[in-house]
Amino acid sequence: MKRIVYVSPSFLAMLLIVVAMFGCNGDNPAIVSPDVSIKASSVGNIMTGEGGKTLYFYAGDVAGDGTCTGTCKDNWPVFYKETATLTLGAGLKTTDFAVITRADGSKQTTFKGWPLYYFKNDAKAGDVNGDKVGSVWMAAKTNYTVMLASKQLVGNDGKNYTFDTKEGTANSLFLVDSVGRTLYAFAFDKNNVNKYTKADLSNDATWPIFVTTTIGEVPSLLDKNDFKIITAVGKSQLTYKGWPLYYFGPDQGIRGKTLGVSVPRPGVWPVVNTTSPVAPN
Repeated sequence: MKRIVYVSPSFLAMLLIVVAMFGCNGDNPAIVSPDVSIKASSVGNIMTGEGGKTLYFYAGDVAGDGTCTGTCKDNWPVFYKETATLTLGAGLKTTDFAVITRADGSKQTTFKGWPLYYFKNDAKAGDVNGDKVGSVWMAAKTNYTVMLASKQLVGNDGKNYTFDTKEGTANSLFLVDSVGRTLYAFAFDKNNVNKYTKADLSNDATWPIFVTTTIGEVPSLLDKNDFKIITAVGKSQLTYKGWPLYYFGPDQGIRGKTLGVSVPRPGVWPVVNTTSPVAPN
């Protein structure tokens, strides 16, 4: 005679939960972290890659090419994942990422056109030892309002210039927007006063105002207190050290172009950085 064992519904439900949690580990795939995530750090929310290691931008890559080569590349390994298989954490968009082919034929992933790197001296997740190194490395963030570029200044006259507005060959450090477009000051502006743009905006196409309604992140090398938003001819214009910031129309929005430094002569529309003086009152 068969013995019938009664199992209560509550006991059966509990048993099924236990089996689901522990009974089939071999059939359940391990949880995989995204290839790129946003994590909190001592310098704010940063982008991280494998193992939570910090990702970086290089000011020398303002044109969108991976210019860190040789010994530089040894110290700053490139980050590369094909966009088709790239997995992203919360707050990141696939459309912001792309892949470039470097001069040596290798591949590198970019974010908003900036090639991504690791720093070899970051030993563990959360380390940001590469931030500010050489004044040209920035922890990768998604919401920079301005960034730093480092390259040779070439004016509209085809001549090379240095940051002091003299003719010469040397990389200069200067401010660009989040996608690498050069920002300029007008030598005849006053502190937080736009003296250039006409009320009818008839000259705005030549030197467009850099418009923003918020000040997001700035590179750690810069002091966020040096930035302010003013109202100029009905637009919200960003200033740095009191200098209203502009683009140069003939740069055509091309990353790293600096044609404006010689127009109409050197010194009238200089680029700016931490060594720039405060705008006069």
